[in-house]
Amino acid sequence: MFDNAGKNKVAVMLAPVGLVIGLSMGVAHADNHGPFATSGFGEGVKTGYGECWNAVGGMTGVAPCGGDMMADGDADGDGVPDSKDRCPNTPKGAPVDADGCPKDSDGDGVPDFKDNCPGTPAGAKVDAKGCQIMGNVTINTTTDHFDFDSARLKPAMESELDGVASKVNASRGDEMLEIVGHTDSTGPEGYNQGLSERRAQAAADYLAGKGVSSGNMTVKGMGESSPVADNGTREGRAMNRRVEIITK
Repeated sequence: MFDNAGKNKVAVMLAPVGLVIGLSMGVAHADNHGPFATSGFGEGVKTGYGECWNAVGGMTGVAPCGGDMMADGDADGDGVPDSKDRCPNTPKGAPVDADGCPKDSDGDGVPDFKDNCPGTPAGAKVDAKGCQIMGNVTINTTTDHFDFDSARLKPAMESELDGVASKVNASRGDEMLEIVGHTDSTGPEGYNQGLSERRAQAAADYLAGKGVSSGNMTVKGMGESSPVADNGTREGRAMNRRVEIITK
């Protein structure tokens, strides 16, 4: 028959056994978070003597705590500890900043490891490869560009489009062009819609003839639906008659 002291002694002897069993079940958790075992709350587990339970390589034991009990891993191998890595799973070899995120040295929105054109000017419009592309172009169409009620290009319009084609063909980027035609509100709405489409198509056809890939162009007519100025004035109507070339 045991007295209370004996019962306490048995409990003390059993407690480490239970702790070791618990640690053995948590070895994988410990291996992922450094050499020391941790509790379910992420805290280091120490013995009554201030030593740390070690659970590495499938074995449990005790060792001096020393160093960081929560030594970090570096799952993506970028040199930034997991606890500080704001961009986990960066591609192998990608240059990263102090937060573990891919560097973008020229600030164009394309990380260095994907950037085929490093050093683009600040604020430049770029494609998915980081290469500079032409900005959007708006050509306000007058009777110098198209005859009244016509989609036939006149020399002034051809000259404008020659400049666009030269920029696109000289660009290292991969421009996708959307050619959009607009009219003022003079005349029936349905007719204006068709006229805007024909003028946009005429512009796209001319650019294709100058070497711009037709596969990189789409055509759309907006008719009178998107004015940028007051159709109640001559000046406003002139601004609304336009062809926009939008780069993407």
